[in-house]
Amino acid sequence: METQLLIIPGLGDSGEKHWQTFWHEKFENSIRVVQDNWDEPIREEWLDRLNENILKLNKPTILVAHSLAVSLVLHWAEKNNNPKIVGAFLVAPADVDSPQHTPECTRNFSPIPLYKLPFPSVVVASENDPYASFERKKYFAEKWGSDFVNIGQQGHINSDSDLKYWEEGQLILQKLIKKIS
Repeated sequence: METQLLIIPGLGDSGEKHWQTFWHEKFENSIRVVQDNWDEPIREEWLDRLNENILKLNKPTILVAHSLAVSLVLHWAEKNNNPKIVGAFLVAPADVDSPQHTPECTRNFSPIPLYKLPFPSVVVASENDPYASFERKKYFAEKWGSDFVNIGQQGHINSDSDLKYWEEGQLILQKLIKKIS
């Protein structure tokens, strides 16, 4: 199965040192969602943009979401479905329900939907992520029916984590693709 990746960055976009950017450069079968306003995210606008991208898909696609984009995916899948979406790779979900973990500008993404996703998914979590407690991320994975992978102490699994092509993440993604096919 030729699977495509839809890369969905979170708050502030994923900069040039972010693994999502490296993956987008590496994988020719990847598309990147570009929001109009990366720093003052408005849920409805972000959802519209995600949906526009999804409506154009013509191949089986895995959603590759980081941070705030994880809750975006959950909000999208709660009200929409598309047979082209075959899985979700959910990295470092930001706890938008928790003012101590996330900035005020993300509050309109709260509450994080808690239901079983209609396609296979995996939540990849770090033990020392400032944007959500480890327990919360485990709880999210349970509610979403996702596999859960702990990658140790990798912060927010973002540019600061300096993962470049993030080979470990690619292996986790391969497992998800195997599970789907």
